[in-house]
Amino acid sequence: MQLETLQNAFAEQELFEGKSWRMSPEAWRLTPEIVAKLEEIGQASLEFYQALETLYRRSFEGKKLLRNKELYAPWVAEYMDRGKPKPLVEICRSKASKGALPPVIRPDLLVTQDGFALSELDSVPGGVGLTAYLNKLYEESESQGIMGANAQMEEAFYQAVSALALGERNPVIVIAVSEEAGTYKPEMDWLAERLQRRGYRVYSKWVQEVFPLGGAVYFDEEGSPEKIDVIYRFFELFDLPNLPEAEFIFEAVENEEVAMTPPAKPFLEEKMGMALFHHHILEDFWKENISKRSYKVLKGLIPKSWIVDPAPLPPGAVIDGP
Repeated sequence: MQLETLQNAFAEQELFEGKSWRMSPEAWRLTPEIVAKLEEIGQASLEFYQALETLYRRSFEGKKLLRNKELYAPWVAEYMDRGKPKPLVEICRSKASKGALPPVIRPDLLVTQDGFALSELDSVPGGVGLTAYLNKLYEESESQGIMGANAQMEEAFYQAVSALALGERNPVIVIAVSEEAGTYKPEMDWLAERLQRRGYRVYSKWVQEVFPLGGAVYFDEEGSPEKIDVIYRFFELFDLPNLPEAEFIFEAVENEEVAMTPPAKPFLEEKMGMALFHHHILEDFWKENISKRSYKVLKGLIPKSWIVDPAPLPPGAVIDGP
C-alpha cells in the first residue's frame, strides 16, 4: 500500500483523538504458529476469567474452593472488594450478575525472546473499531488473507452484545463513552456508523447523553426519547465518582430494564487476579478450574507478581518472601 493512500485514509477518518501513527505499507505478518498461539491465549484468557469469577463468588459466599479438600479463602474477596463503594460490591455480588463476563477480552501482550508475556487482561478494551478499520483498509491491497477481514470483527462484536437483549430481533444498543475514555470516542463513532449501515440500531454516545425515564434509560434521537436495550459500558469502574449517570444506569440494570456489558465487576478490571494466579495457596484451585492446556499457557504467560498487603504482622510472624 502506498504511503499517500495511508495518509489520506487517516486524514479522512480520525480514530484516536489527537494521535499520530507510524505507518506500514503492509499488514503485520503472522505465521501459522503465532496465530495458533494467539488462539490458545484467547481460550486461556476466557477460562481464567471464568475461574476468577468462581474464586470470587466462593470466597465471599464462604464456600470451599476445591471439591475434595477443605480449602477456604475469605481473604480473596476481602482483597478484591477493598476500597470499593458498597453499592458496587452489591451489584458485583448479585445473583443477576452471576456468570456474566465481558464480550470482548483483550490480552495485552509483550513480545519477548521467550515468547509472549501478559502485561494486562483488559475487559473494557479500546481498539475494536480501530482494528476493524485497519482490517478494512489493508484487505483492499493485500493479496494474502487478513485475519478478521470482511468485517468479521464488527459482526462478532455486534452478535456478542446484541445477544444480551433477549427477545429483541434488532435491539437498540448504545456504546456509552466517558470523558476519561474520550480518546476512543472517534473509533466507537466509526464502529457504530458501520453497524448502522447494515441496519443495526447501534449508537455511540457520551455517558451524559443517557437519561432515565420511567425506570428505563433513554437517549435523544432527533428530538424523541429512544429506549435503550443494551449499554456497552465503555467507562471504567474507577471513574464512577465522576459519572453521576452511572447510578440510574446501574439501577435500570438491577431492575432488568436494560442489559449492560461488560458487567460491573471490579475484580475483572484489576491486575490483582494475575497475582492471585501465582499464589501458592490457590495453585490447586486454578488447576481444578482451568483446563490443563490453558493452565500451561497461563503459567508461561503471566509474570509472577505479588499483592502488597499493608496489614501489620503479629509479633511471632515472619514474611516468607520469594
